[in-house]
Amino acid sequence: QVQLVDSGGGLVQAGGSLRLSCAASGRALSNFNMAWFREAPGKEREFVAADYWSGSRTSYADSVKGRFTISRDNAKNTVYLQMDSLKPEDTAVYYCAARWPSEVPVLAQGSWTYWGQGTQVTVSL
Repeated sequence: QVQLVDSGGGLVQAGGSLRLSCAASGRALSNFNMAWFREAPGKEREFVAADYWSGSRTSYADSVKGRFTISRDNAKNTVYLQMDSLKPEDTAVYYCAARWPSEVPVLAQGSWTYWGQGTQVTVSL
């Protein structure tokens, strides 16, 4: 069993930056694929970024590519999402997720086993 706790959200002006954290307990994150999803008001939850367990590959949604960076610190059992050049359309609740390595595409929400509680990110004009 893995417990994930998301933090780091807040209110920021457009063009600003935030760093989200996802602290894990129960198992070592080095064995897991990790990802961030987000859910905006009135919209479905969508994939944002993923980091593969091997540490050799990352994946990003087109809407955040070049602005967001996913990383992990296995010693701290924590995953991060660095968000730069934020836009109002990035406003959402952000969730981290974990799953065992799988061939299922990372965009498939149902393939992710463990979820954080979410952290609110609000980007103002």
